[in-house]
Amino acid sequence: PLRNGLTKPKRIRGEGYKMVNMGELFAYPRINNLVMDRAPLNEKEKESSLLKTGDLLFARQSLVREGAGQCSIFLNDQEEVCFESHLIRCRLKQDIANPTFYFYFFSSCLGKKIINTIVEQGAGAAGIRGSDLAKLIVPKPSIVIQERIAKILSDLDDKIYLNNQINQTLESIAQAIFKSWFIDFEPVRAKIAAKQEGKDPERAAMCAISGKSEAELDQLTKEDFAELQATAALFPDELVESELGEVPKGWELQQLKDIAKYSSNKILLNDLNLENYISTENMLPEKKGIEKASSLPKANSVPAFRQGNILVSNIRPYFKKIWFSFFDGGHSNDVLNFDVLEKGTEEYLYNLIYQDSFFDRMMASSKGSKMPRGDKKAIMDFQIIVPPISLRCLYSAKVRSFYFYQNKLKIENQTLIDLRDTLLPRLLSGEVDVSGLQGEGIDG
Repeated sequence: PLRNGLTKPKRIRGEGYKMVNMGELFAYPRINNLVMDRAPLNEKEKESSLLKTGDLLFARQSLVREGAGQCSIFLNDQEEVCFESHLIRCRLKQDIANPTFYFYFFSSCLGKKIINTIVEQGAGAAGIRGSDLAKLIVPKPSIVIQERIAKILSDLDDKIYLNNQINQTLESIAQAIFKSWFIDFEPVRAKIAAKQEGKDPERAAMCAISGKSEAELDQLTKEDFAELQATAALFPDELVESELGEVPKGWELQQLKDIAKYSSNKILLNDLNLENYISTENMLPEKKGIEKASSLPKANSVPAFRQGNILVSNIRPYFKKIWFSFFDGGHSNDVLNFDVLEKGTEEYLYNLIYQDSFFDRMMASSKGSKMPRGDKKAIMDFQIIVPPISLRCLYSAKVRSFYFYQNKLKIENQTLIDLRDTLLPRLLSGEVDVSGLQGEGIDG
């Protein structure tokens, strides 16, 4: 039987079993090993509300009609997971109904159209009932056909997921290097510690930069060793006091405007298409990229950005939306467009702006009651610790390939998403015949 989830007040949450909430359902169509809220369960609650692989979860309520009946599938987790009261769990008879097939069915236009027949619109929200959901008439091809269709579509989603994981790993590496060099000053501190211990400061810095041991340094090729040695030489061996605390000797206290500027270019709307227009609404959070805009503004021209510019949402609470441009286009007035003063330091500026401290200061400088915006002058006046241009360029060159590869994978993902969304209705309607398909999924 279909079941509603558990009601767990916030005051008792925080410990216990993982609990799928509305946030996870709307953010992740496929739920697999996510970080989520926790809640305590007694034995009776465990019997009724723990999830199993293949369970479908539907949104009982939504502020907008389109969200009511939103479907996600629970794939797996390393822990036991339950679900909250705003969700409906549907556990299919897997000998006759493949859960992945029906997940894609309810994600399709046809499935959403059927769900829409049971949506009840209230004063403040729309919703569905489990009893109505259970009575929906749905297509039922043979289990073999269901499995073949599910395999094709899940293979596409698996590849999209893998690409996203690679991008997150590359992002983590770039951030870790930035933090090590420019926030924690690890190569500088390694030199200081080595001097105090009577060891070689340069080799200590080389170990800090590369993450390798002394013995592993000697196993590097001559070229790699020389490159690492040259990088270590760029870091000083002393920290000095400043208004912002200890900083490496020779690094300057400057303002953001000393290394960056706001772009002042304009582009005519006649020369712009929807895919190249960036607004706060179609920027995805935390450097994930952009999606196609829904419309263009009513104006003759808009501010322009160029490849290599850094775009940041300037509306609170959407500050932490940041995007590195790989093409030219236009943006709304609610997006700040940063350009470097020194070419070749774009990736350094990008990661500097992404730091939590930068966004905290943007919020602190924001003005306005209805829709607060960061003060543009105050943002440019932010005081920062600036390393020499040689280090900024070196860091940018070191991580540049990461961002080009990330962009390549994002483009590939969009192609896969378009393919999946094109195939979905054709597979479900039988327009694409899979009865004679041999092998497994798209590889077959």
